[in-house]
Amino acid sequence: MDNMYLVAAVWVLWREFHKLSISAVSAAMAGWGAQSIALAVALAVVSFLLMGAIEWVGLRWTGARVPLGATQAGSFLANAIAHAIGANLLISGAIRARFYDRYGVSLTQVAGTTLFAALSFGVGLAALSGVGLVLATHTDLARTAIPPLAGRILGVVLLLLAAGYVLLCAVRRRPVTVFGRSVTLPSLGDALSQLVLGVVDNGVAAAILWILLPAGGPSYVTFVGAYAVACIVGLASSVPGGAGVFESAMAALLPRVDPAALAAAFLGYRLAYYILPLALAALALGGETLRSARRD
Repeated sequence: MDNMYLVAAVWVLWREFHKLSISAVSAAMAGWGAQSIALAVALAVVSFLLMGAIEWVGLRWTGARVPLGATQAGSFLANAIAHAIGANLLISGAIRARFYDRYGVSLTQVAGTTLFAALSFGVGLAALSGVGLVLATHTDLARTAIPPLAGRILGVVLLLLAAGYVLLCAVRRRPVTVFGRSVTLPSLGDALSQLVLGVVDNGVAAAILWILLPAGGPSYVTFVGAYAVACIVGLASSVPGGAGVFESAMAALLPRVDPAALAAAFLGYRLAYYILPLALAALALGGETLRSARRD
């Protein structure tokens, strides 16, 4: 199934971009300007800080007490590496287990924190995209490949899913069984934190790509709806980082955006949100490994 997603993504990308020249993409990148580049990097930093805030709430939900600075560091390492490599839950959980061991965080608490972060992402993505699809004007939706009626219906469904999760956390205090394990749902306050932080985080991540697009494209409100659909497709594919799958879905959903500008925006988005954080996290882990070896 994963190979089918990847093959389909490669075919869509080839169909959309095979006529592009390197000079056309380079010209589109040159049109960003220093301000857009700096803003994209700054938004990536803000997104990772928001992930750290979610991590801190999640650790406290499991009963673990880790300093905020250490939580930000652990969250950055886990998310920067897992986003790029894929298998997010497994990879990020393993990195958290190694990092938080020094603070006495148990494997059960690590698993709970990882699940809490994943739910925050999902609930936030659903709510943000739902609002975008419901509030987008008919004209804006017409600039995408999303049929207006289908977009409205999908938006309402996504909003109901996000609201349903928060409501479930508010009314059910008995544990629920997930994969054979008993899990107590977050409190209403924690669920609202997941919703708010998840919405803002996903909104910031979407803005990284949107600000690199040329003027005249879809409004930001409409764009986040397409972004969310592409994210879901990328996650469902299980391809590391959704690479290729996410881009092919975005290209199909934004047919009126200039292909060269869209390809350039994809490169900028991947560099700011995936490659640069991965490189920094790899250097940090390498430095930590060397320090540990010297202590031993």
